[in-house]
Amino acid sequence: MKKFLLPSTLLIVVIAGLLAIRWYTGKRPAPASNQQVTDSSSTTDVPASVEDKTGGKIVVAVPNWPSANAKANIIKVVIEDNFGVEVELQSGSNAVIYEAISNGTMHVHPEGWIPHHANLLKKFAEEKKTIVRGDKTDEGGQGICTTKGTVERTGIAQVTDLVNPQIAKQFDTDGDGKGEMWGGASGWGSTIREQIRAKSYGYDKTMDLKIMEEGVAMAEVDVAVTKGQNIVFSCYAPHHIFAMYDIVLLKEEPHDESKWHIVEPTEDPAWLEKSTATTAWKQPYMSVYYARSLRDSHPMVAKMLSQFTISSDKTSAMTHEMQKQEGKIDIAAFAKRWVAENSSAADSWLQ
Repeated sequence: MKKFLLPSTLLIVVIAGLLAIRWYTGKRPAPASNQQVTDSSSTTDVPASVEDKTGGKIVVAVPNWPSANAKANIIKVVIEDNFGVEVELQSGSNAVIYEAISNGTMHVHPEGWIPHHANLLKKFAEEKKTIVRGDKTDEGGQGICTTKGTVERTGIAQVTDLVNPQIAKQFDTDGDGKGEMWGGASGWGSTIREQIRAKSYGYDKTMDLKIMEEGVAMAEVDVAVTKGQNIVFSCYAPHHIFAMYDIVLLKEEPHDESKWHIVEPTEDPAWLEKSTATTAWKQPYMSVYYARSLRDSHPMVAKMLSQFTISSDKTSAMTHEMQKQEGKIDIAAFAKRWVAENSSAADSWLQ
């Protein structure tokens, strides 16, 4: 005869079974919808991917200097031609761009500079880990430049000469007794550092630093060269200006990290007074930076971006070609032509 479980015994069995199921499922969490790809540069404290807010397209930033503009358009061509993904270009300052990449509304900064963008990259690449640096780097340059003709007329040879009122007044264009020089564009990390350098060296008392868009500043260089006028300005490489004119980099003591103490405006209202920089710039480097989320949503694009590199010489030549067209260039067509003419470079990014 079959034996049946008593009601009390049956209840105990059911409860035990439910507890077992709960314990088992609690040990096996459901898989996340945006499974994180392992970061080869860091295997600890990697955050979950930021939600993409662009509807599947890739948004490439266009910072406000020529080489970054060119690279952004080249990246667009390579992605659209090889991966069939829609790419949108969006302009912005560095602070806006890195924040947008971190929060999922942009994906790529085509030319991130170290040490210029160090504070932003520390926040988003090192601390939040929402941004990844590509594997390739290219050397840049940074300093104060003048023209060969200016050197011959004024005798200027080094940055500290700008402290001399007799030298500085030879760059006075508005009659106020102080010289003028371009210090960079608004929103550039280098502009903040050039303000610090002017204060630290002391030529902030003899020279006014003009902060304005690069196109206006380079137009002033063109005029000065054409008319034989004196000019001094913040400069960086790669840049077309070195291919166009006989440019002289003013001498400085080699970079000494102990003599550079940078406080960012976002850190302290008294940043300028508390900062010092009295030697040459540290060797700068350029890399592409991209959203970590691309490793999940578009892994082959992320791989390509990690390999993206254009040498300083090629970048200077590229921006020189753009400049020769005097603002009438179709940058999209230029980028397509450049990729076609430099297919070996593009192929190396896709390997």
